[in-house]
Amino acid sequence: MIFKNLLHYGLHFVAPLLISYCFFNKRWQRVYLVFLLSMFIDLDHVLATPIFDKNRCSISFHPLHTYYAIGIYAFGLLFRKTRILAIALVLHMIADALDCYL
Repeated sequence: MIFKNLLHYGLHFVAPLLISYCFFNKRWQRVYLVFLLSMFIDLDHVLATPIFDKNRCSISFHPLHTYYAIGIYAFGLLFRKTRILAIALVLHMIADALDCYL
C-alpha cells in the first residue's frame, strides 16, 4: 500500500517536477505549474458517489478519465501548443491507471 501511494503521488508531483526541470529548464516553473494545474482534471470525481473510493479504478469510470478522453490527451502530444498540457494529462492518466493494477 505504501509503495502504491508513493508511486501514485510520485507520478503526480515528483515526475512532473523532474520532467519540467530536465526538459524545460529555462521555464521549468511555468511548466511545473501547468502540471500541477492539470490536477483539476480530477474535478470529475465529484460526480461519483462516493466521491473517493480507494478500491475504484478511475480509468473509464470518471468522464475525464475515459479512453476517449485519454485519446484526445494523447492526440494533443502531436501539437506544440498543447504538448505540455497533454504530457501532464497523459502522465496523470498513467498514474491513475497504475492504481487499477497495483
